[in-house]
Amino acid sequence: MVLPIAYLGPRDWYSAYMRNPEAVEIEAMESFEKQTYRNRCSIARPSAGSDLRQPSDRIILTVPVKKVEHKQLTRDIEISYQSRWQHQHWISLTSAYRHTPYFDYYADYLRPMYERETKWLWDFNSRLHEIIMALLNAQCPLVEREKTASLKDKSPFAYRATTEWRGEELNRWFGDGKSILDELFEFGNETKYRLE
Repeated sequence: MVLPIAYLGPRDWYSAYMRNPEAVEIEAMESFEKQTYRNRCSIARPSAGSDLRQPSDRIILTVPVKKVEHKQLTRDIEISYQSRWQHQHWISLTSAYRHTPYFDYYADYLRPMYERETKWLWDFNSRLHEIIMALLNAQCPLVEREKTASLKDKSPFAYRATTEWRGEELNRWFGDGKSILDELFEFGNETKYRLE
């Protein structure tokens, strides 16, 4: 199975990944697509009684990237630090999740990612993935795919999917796109079993 890299990936991305992590490769040689889960995530909006299934009750966080050239590879995308996006993201995460059962247990593991600069989006997302896997007590390192997926691959996550992870295509494969953090902060270690 071939998946695109994701910024605090959707719950359904992790569910697909956790079912058989040894068979998953993360696409690094694809052309970077803007406005996708590669540099965006959807988190809960901090409001009492909100229905997190509704798009209006979600906040989209975007990691800004430097100018993307035509057909620039995902692994070659640089993060831009012209704005204080790390501070804004951390404030948003804290506001959204500080009242959840497991936020206080896990926040200190994630906070350093928002206090230092990482040059490459690929490295930033990979490190966040490693942290999430450690919090889930799962040994599932990312395996970088060096060639684009074959058109002959019958997996629903094959070539077509990895080159068109946007709009309706994203919704089709990743449901409502809720970040893994929704599950992690709400259910703690039980998240691993919920995903499998």
